[in-house]
Order: sequence, then C-alpha cells, then structure tokens
Amino acid sequence: MLAPMRIGLIADTHMPGSLRELWPQAMAAFAGVDCILHAGDLHTLEIVDELGRIAPVYVAKGNGDADIHDARLQDLWNLDLGGVRIGMIHRFPSPDRKSSAIISAFRDRHFGAAAPEVVIFGHTHMESLHVVDNVLYVNPGSPTLPRNQSLRLGTIGILDIGAGTITATIHQLTAGGIESHRDITPLRLAVGAVRPWCREGSDSPSTNPSWPSCWSQARSPGCRQRCCLPP
Repeated sequence: MLAPMRIGLIADTHMPGSLRELWPQAMAAFAGVDCILHAGDLHTLEIVDELGRIAPVYVAKGNGDADIHDARLQDLWNLDLGGVRIGMIHRFPSPDRKSSAIISAFRDRHFGAAAPEVVIFGHTHMESLHVVDNVLYVNPGSPTLPRNQSLRLGTIGILDIGAGTITATIHQLTAGGIESHRDITPLRLAVGAVRPWCREGSDSPSTNPSWPSCWSQARSPGCRQRCCLPP
C-alpha cells in the first residue's frame, strides 16, 4: 500500500557560485512537501540548510561536492518513500541518448538488488522524464543554470505518490512563480500491480480495444510491473 507523499526534486544548484540564495519561486513550490531530493552539485551546504527548513533533504554527491562531508550527502541513495523504491545518483546516462540496455545495465550496476522503481539523477542540467524497462527516470534539470546556460530561472521537479500511482512533473520557474513545463508532459504510473489494460507477463501490449497500447510498453520491452495510466 502506498502512503501519500509529495517529494520535491532539484539538482545542480551550483550555489553560491550561481546565486546567493535559491530563487523564492522554488522555495515556494516546495512548501508542504514531505521531503526534498537533491541530485547533487551543491558546491556548499548552505542550500541544504536552506531547503532543510522546509523538509528533510537527501543529497546525492555531485562531482562538485567531493569536499563536502555531511550525513545528508551520500554517493547514492536507496530510499523507500511512501512505499515506492527510489534510487538517487548524480551522474547517470541520459535515456535521451543511450539505449535501454545501457540504462538498465548502469542501474543494475549501481543499485543492484535494491531494484528502484524510480531513479532521480542530475549532472546534465537537462530536465527530462523517461520510462525505460518499467522504471521511471527523472532529471529535474537545474533551477539556476538550466541546460548549461548562464544564470536564469530554470526547472525543478515534483513527485507525487498516492492511490497506487506515482506522478512525476517538471516545472519551469517564472517571474510570477512556476508553470508546467511546456515540452515535458507529466507521467503518471501505476505501481505494484499490472494495470488491467496490460496483459500480465506479456511481451506485447494489451489488445484491449479501448487501450490498444501501453505507453511504457511502447518505449521499452515487457510490461510486467506497471504501465502508464490513461490520461
């Protein structure tokens, strides 16, 4: 049974080199979350302390964090949040550019038997949502240096857990607050059970006439754990 949770996702803040204090829009967006996952490249602990005033913070050490020593930082995390297995690491191959075989092999090498259902990563500053072999991959991008550009309003992510689903969204920070990302559609996935429009144990999508294909099935082989829910 999943416990309702809202999780803030952020990465590659590069502070204070990029910005003295995190944009207030990002802080406001995280108000009320149960915890915050930072996928690394802090450069100093100030941002962890700042976010920690909102909710508990977990940080995957980035390549710019080698000299930071704090219990809130680990090279990678295997977390159980709301009944969902979540892995977090700073550097991970981008599903945009690598094959599903490479992605899955890298996941297995680093997370092993923990078998995360969701993987959070950063490093590229390129926000993205993907499903590969029935695992959800989220890169929230950078709120300060998006897409490796100069200082400007960037992106964050939100993960909502509840009612048997995970919903991942990417948000663009704006002068007036935040808005849904224009190019990245939120993903809502069922967890812990195969949906009725997916044929259990099958390597082909369901033939249900109302749902002729499963989105995650179309993106990766197998449909044994979960599928994207209908919109």
